[in-house]
Amino acid sequence: MAKESILWGIHAGKTGDADSFFMKKNVVAIGWPKVGDLGKLKSNREAFRDAVAAGYPEKKPGSVPVNAGQLFRFVHEMSAGDLVAYPSKRDRQIHIGRVEGPYQYDATTEPTYPQVRAVKWLTSLPRTKFSQGALYEIGSAMSLFQIKNYAEEFRAAAEGKVVAPPVTQDESVAAVSEEIVESTRDFILKRLAQELKGHPMADFVAHLLNRMGYRTRVSPEGADGGIDIIAHKDELGFEPPIIKVQVKSGEGSVGDPVVSALYGKVSEKEFGLMVTLGVYTSQAKGFARSKANLRLIDGSDLVDLILEHYEKFDSRYKGLVPLKRIYVPESLEENDE
Repeated sequence: MAKESILWGIHAGKTGDADSFFMKKNVVAIGWPKVGDLGKLKSNREAFRDAVAAGYPEKKPGSVPVNAGQLFRFVHEMSAGDLVAYPSKRDRQIHIGRVEGPYQYDATTEPTYPQVRAVKWLTSLPRTKFSQGALYEIGSAMSLFQIKNYAEEFRAAAEGKVVAPPVTQDESVAAVSEEIVESTRDFILKRLAQELKGHPMADFVAHLLNRMGYRTRVSPEGADGGIDIIAHKDELGFEPPIIKVQVKSGEGSVGDPVVSALYGKVSEKEFGLMVTLGVYTSQAKGFARSKANLRLIDGSDLVDLILEHYEKFDSRYKGLVPLKRIYVPESLEENDE
């Protein structure tokens, strides 16, 4: 039985600078010119890793295998007869073609993209003809990748059978939106966990409380006695409510003994607040629910507050957690209710 052709996705550089090369010369290509002629390397991944590391010594060790893997696949796994889908940033079309020949090294026609394969372009379609899930898959951050989840949709497009689902029925719209939101939340927590271990996390929480309208005093490192921040509304800190804050920069679980210890330092007219990047045990949450002047903020709650007040952060913390405002689609069915 004949082997089914593989469907590849490819990009023309981060800015689409190889677009005209792709379309006018009927090729697909990838860069890494300092590696030289890939056809001269041994046909194993180790040889490709060594070549990338030698040609690009500034590359982080973790990225070398990824880059080398793309080059190896372009030379040894991509075959004549495979389909390739290229999302153009210039005309916002999805161009679908068939690989026509073997790998070639051409350092003269387009020197920054010397790794080349001939392609016959079969069709070009607007992005609106594809489901949101298909667009998300072809938007991979990698230069060369295999399309699997929505391969049949692209194959149908190549045959002139485009049947993109109506937006209201495209379940991938909500899925993609949710994935973007979750990825953003994960990114925020990872940055805080990696960059603000220990006392610096208290400074960050104090800054957040400032942006929420509180005045704060941060205890010196190592001398807090269990209280990292004192927060209040008035200038001198005499008028209630006075909030005693303890900050945990760990990502694990905070139990009832820790929460109870904080509450033991809170007088009847004061409030206690514990902030952690992690979570609280059920016993800790149960204890807090029984105390009207005690509040627990876990990692998820903290991200909610960060996103709500982010625009008021100073440049230091915006640089620590760099975010860009974007709009993602909501479910149209929910929006119509």
